[in-house]
Amino acid sequence: MKNRIYGYARVSSTDQNLDRQLDALERFPVQTNLIYADKASGKDFRRPQYQRLLRRLREGDVLVIKSIDRLGRDYREVLDEWRRITMDKRVAIVVLDMPLLDTREQPNGITGTFIADLVLQVLSYVAQVERENIKQRQAEGIASARLRGVRFGRPTLERPDSYRDVIKSFEGGEVTRQEAAMLLNVSASTFDRWRRADANGYDRSPSVRPL
Repeated sequence: MKNRIYGYARVSSTDQNLDRQLDALERFPVQTNLIYADKASGKDFRRPQYQRLLRRLREGDVLVIKSIDRLGRDYREVLDEWRRITMDKRVAIVVLDMPLLDTREQPNGITGTFIADLVLQVLSYVAQVERENIKQRQAEGIASARLRGVRFGRPTLERPDSYRDVIKSFEGGEVTRQEAAMLLNVSASTFDRWRRADANGYDRSPSVRPL
């Protein structure tokens, strides 16, 4: 059977457009009927079209992708997929955005596998470190904001002026828990949290959910 050239494209959400990747694959050229595409989050790696593609790949075939991150969501996953395709299935990979990442056999009989693997290791590691740095900067920013008194989440709903009167009515058995919450226009669970805060000597209430 003649070796085939396949293409794979992916976007991370259903509202993103695949056209740019598909156009690049077709210009390579990859036949339209040999292009597989997924619209799915990188966090969910159960990509049906990608799995179909893997089942179709045979030794000697070529897989073309626009960028290396189409293979996985992090450093480890990219390497795992790269090795599965190039080593286990013995399929060549061509990354259009990175000409060095081309494992096809060259006219002089030398394959680009060694150089491609080396470049891939470096690029994937750098990408992973950058993602970790972004997460660290975000965490540091949140911690710094909290030190400055910035509050996250929903705004706090203060106790209404009628709160003390309603509490007295509740404690005196004049109204039920649900009735007290309705009089204050809050949920019963919020009413309970306010009461617990009072018992613990707190003056400030947590974020609450109005009815």
